[in-house]
Amino acid sequence: MEKVEHKTMRVNGINMHIAEMGQGPIVLFLHGFPELWYSWRHQMLFMAAHGYRVVAPDLRGFGDTTGAPKGDFTKFTTLHVVGDLVELLNIIAPDRKVFLVGHDWGAVMAWALCLYRPDKIKALVNMSVPYNPRNPIIRPIVAMRAIYGDEYYIIRFQEPGEIEAEFAQTGTKTVLEKMLTIRDPEPLKMPKGKPFDDSPVILPPWLTEEDVDYYATKYEHTGFTGGLNYYRALDLNWELTAPWTGAKIEVPVKFIVGDLDLTYNLVGVKDYINKGGFKKNVPLLEDVVILKGVAHFLQQEKPDEVNEHIHVFFQSFSSSETSAS
Repeated sequence: MEKVEHKTMRVNGINMHIAEMGQGPIVLFLHGFPELWYSWRHQMLFMAAHGYRVVAPDLRGFGDTTGAPKGDFTKFTTLHVVGDLVELLNIIAPDRKVFLVGHDWGAVMAWALCLYRPDKIKALVNMSVPYNPRNPIIRPIVAMRAIYGDEYYIIRFQEPGEIEAEFAQTGTKTVLEKMLTIRDPEPLKMPKGKPFDDSPVILPPWLTEEDVDYYATKYEHTGFTGGLNYYRALDLNWELTAPWTGAKIEVPVKFIVGDLDLTYNLVGVKDYINKGGFKKNVPLLEDVVILKGVAHFLQQEKPDEVNEHIHVFFQSFSSSETSAS
């Protein structure tokens, strides 16, 4: 990773940290929670070695990228974050489309970027979170509470400061170890006052002590509020995105998810992905890959498979451009 270059760029009123390497067509990688640009370390090395310029920012409020003052969650909507990304692309890829890769909250923001500014994106590989079109009938937090209850992790994340205090009691490193090693496909519950059980964490082969220490060092400095604000803005996103009700994603897409991913096992998601609903909302969906025995953090758990899926998909667009020229 010593070949990775680190820069801070002023975009959309914030200071955005980006990690980049390589030369060639640009691939923009968007991470999730509780993660950082570092989650894409394996993909960055692979894609850079295969002739791409890879760019992985810390998203607004994460790592070395600044967020809103005093943790104002209203500044963490999809419109704010996509605004950051559009300005970044205007700087690094003016008048050019880029390849896009997202996971978890990065997948949500990748869908939003393709929805708001499809002119910026050549093709998308998205992971874990399928495109979830706006439901005009019910707010997302009301729906989640009704289906999964008050201990569901997204519900527990809603009250500013509450889960942060519980995480502080648990310890930053332990929180990260617990969350990054989740393999239970059932809805994630965090009982009040005791978000995690007392069982010791045994790190899997794909997540080293050094990896956890990198995340922990950054989260010790920033706290978790920046990432939690994305969850707290869910209902505000719902309010602001009414103009896009019924809109489709008009960008070529490949979607990858692990069959043990808790997102894949939520109510109705398997049928939505596999029985035509997903394709209806994403007409240019070209492929859905279900990785067997793989959980949520698939790009870290199975880097070789994920790298190959990304490369083959994007190569088809690069090859067609080469043929056309």
